[in-house]
Amino acid sequence: MMPVANDKEASALANQTHYGLQAGTVSVNCYGEGDITTPFGGYKLSGFGGKDSSLMAHDQYTQTKTIWINLAENQQDEEIG
Repeated sequence: MMPVANDKEASALANQTHYGLQAGTVSVNCYGEGDITTPFGGYKLSGFGGKDSSLMAHDQYTQTKTIWINLAENQQDEEIG
């Protein structure tokens, strides 16, 4: 615990941390757990540094790589097409 003079000082102090201290979901006038299409995770260093579920989770485990493959059976086919 740290003493602060007012709400503004408390917010400024809290925002200086390396941890986001936020993870979870918000439901308004309903109950919702989410599903596989909704991302879940914390901010800054809270959690494991990414999102769980949804395409956001897929993207953090994927590294894009461009690959060119020559499917011509011989050099002459390659020059024609």
